[in-house]
Amino acid sequence: MKPRYRPLLSNARATLTHEVLAIDERGRSSTISIPAERPLTVYVDKRELVTLMTLGGAPEALTLGYLRNQRLVRSIDEVVSVQVDWSVDAVAVVTRHGIADVEERTAKKVVTTGCGQGSVFGGLMDEVDQIALPPNARLPQSVVYRIVETIRTQQSVYKQAGSVHGCALFTGSGELLYFIEDVGRHNAVDAIAGLMWLEGLAGEDKVFYTTGRLTSEMVIKGAQMGIPFLLSRSGTTQMGHMVAQKVGMSLLARCTGKHFLLLAGHERLVFEPDLLEAAARLA
Repeated sequence: MKPRYRPLLSNARATLTHEVLAIDERGRSSTISIPAERPLTVYVDKRELVTLMTLGGAPEALTLGYLRNQRLVRSIDEVVSVQVDWSVDAVAVVTRHGIADVEERTAKKVVTTGCGQGSVFGGLMDEVDQIALPPNARLPQSVVYRIVETIRTQQSVYKQAGSVHGCALFTGSGELLYFIEDVGRHNAVDAIAGLMWLEGLAGEDKVFYTTGRLTSEMVIKGAQMGIPFLLSRSGTTQMGHMVAQKVGMSLLARCTGKHFLLLAGHERLVFEPDLLEAAARLA
């Protein structure tokens, strides 16, 4: 079997937390951890493209996912290398043939509601009509609960330092594949998109979880990744809901414990009433 193509990647490392002095309401001092935040300026073929504010946990995957989700690079085969250098807070991307019409395609920028002031290039809805999610994908209620419990027990920067968002990719049976945290949820979803690209993973049988809101940007990115199920500990926005209905995606909001709100894609969820009855008997 022919090995899957992978661009030349750096293996950059960054400290994810920073210790600071804190004084409480009684005047007592202590040292606490806060999330790191650093700029990462993306250069594509020596042209400055954007500066991302990031935790820095997966900068190569973040860069690849950003290029993928902004529709600037269509195939990972087009990328020769991704090299991160934290000494200058920059990442250099080399492509085989450059990005066609890059100035025109990046001229129109939409600032989104993503934490850390996310942005997308071009028309926000340009490609939504062309997205077709798998019509027969189904998600059992028990898998929703397995995912929520996995996230609850996941070791994380958030538990240590707070102030970050987490995103995760699961199989259709609830097995955790990737868990990424960043200062903005849009960065975390881009990093997972980059990891999926590197490993050649399709989204049609996957479930995506985020601790943040399901905004239009998050729903569009999930749809571009081919994922039919988006779960959130938080809620959604009107435009996020509209896009989900348009592409036939299931949105599950307020996912905590045994509770969730199914807001779109109702036909995809397989309800299992016995689960709640069993839980009630044990309570």
